[in-house]
Amino acid sequence: VQLQASGGGLVQAGGSLRLSCASSGRTFSNYAMGWFRQAPGKEREFVAAISWNKGHIYYADFVTGRFTISRDNAKNTVSLQMNSLKPEDTAVYYCAGSTYSSSSSNALDYGYWGQGTQVTVSS
Repeated sequence: VQLQASGGGLVQAGGSLRLSCASSGRTFSNYAMGWFRQAPGKEREFVAAISWNKGHIYYADFVTGRFTISRDNAKNTVSLQMNSLKPEDTAVYYCAGSTYSSSSSNALDYGYWGQGTQVTVSS
């Protein structure tokens, strides 16, 4: 099972990036998907999650109104549109596949992880 994240890069504060995550080896259409991030010297933290049928979308407080998670079950992909980026959003972003259908902010509910993609926001 592989989750391949892409779309990271260097952007100025106020800019936008769109992260994508493609899965192979397992169909996640019946399971929740999520995004987490880890900044240098900090623990991994929850960013956003979407349930299998898109009926429940959950965001961390610090991204609400700026980030949008979406998924395409036919393509087995999940995306994270990030707008109004701030320097404090700088981190490695990881996509994750849950072992449950409902979305969750708990990393322990995710059994599959991608390799991460670096997002750097300059001030």
